[in-house]
Amino acid sequence: MPTALQMVSDDAALAAAVMRSRKLLNKRAMVAAAASAVPVPGLDWAVDAAMLSKLIPEINREFGLTPQQLDQLDPTKRDQVQKAVTLVGSVLIGKFISRDLVLKAATKIGMRLTTKQLAKYVPFAGQIVAATVGYAAIRYLGEEHMKDCIRVARQAQLEVPLLGYSAPG
Repeated sequence: MPTALQMVSDDAALAAAVMRSRKLLNKRAMVAAAASAVPVPGLDWAVDAAMLSKLIPEINREFGLTPQQLDQLDPTKRDQVQKAVTLVGSVLIGKFISRDLVLKAATKIGMRLTTKQLAKYVPFAGQIVAATVGYAAIRYLGEEHMKDCIRVARQAQLEVPLLGYSAPG
């Protein structure tokens, strides 16, 4: 299975969106890893949910797929995007991200999160395992969400915004 960056190797705008998204993803995954290492019941789940509820809209924004960005499209293009979202099967694109949506997405990695919960109570080594699994779980969800965004953008022939771009001058 190709990575998000491999999927967009032929498209500079999408590749830039992936790179910006990965930068956000790495920061959020590191925070999640740190929280996973702390042996306080439920802290890591709360941090993971908070990280994802902020991360998913930020990734959507990079690809021009937030509700606000979609509202600015002409109706025909908006319909194309909605059809593409349905085709891809994402519940996280073009919607306001709620805790329920984050939990639905987290069910994709439920076993990893259960392992993380159990591992964190084994002194030292367990905390390292929990942090590693926490980091990997957030990275996995973020990467899969980026792939969904790429599929939607391509299917709908959506122009990805050049966020963070400043012209030389």
